[in-house]
Amino acid sequence: FMVVAPYNDQVRLMRARFDADPALAGVKVGTVDKFQGQQAPVVFFTMTTSTSDDMPRGPGFLFSRNRLNVALSRAKCLAYVVCTEELLNSRAHSVDEMRLISTLCAAVDYAATVGRALPH
Repeated sequence: FMVVAPYNDQVRLMRARFDADPALAGVKVGTVDKFQGQQAPVVFFTMTTSTSDDMPRGPGFLFSRNRLNVALSRAKCLAYVVCTEELLNSRAHSVDEMRLISTLCAAVDYAATVGRALPH
């Protein structure tokens, strides 16, 4: 499997933690940009931040439709999005931000309709 994160700092932290555990040392960890063109049977996409107030680079970067699409399409069989409910309830400051946030919410809603979303 592979773990995809939007931010380099998160990748560095996860890489250090995984390397410290022999069972996880071989897990691929990288940014969306690094894994473009690569695939794995299972992908974990960690949204990294807990609230909209903690978003480095703002919602346009984190909620980018292209970034979400690339992250999830790396999975051959199964993709997990790891985020807090607070992130899904982020306040939009413009119509464009509302559209971006709604893309992630729509993916979560779709997963729930096919019985694949985990309960909150």
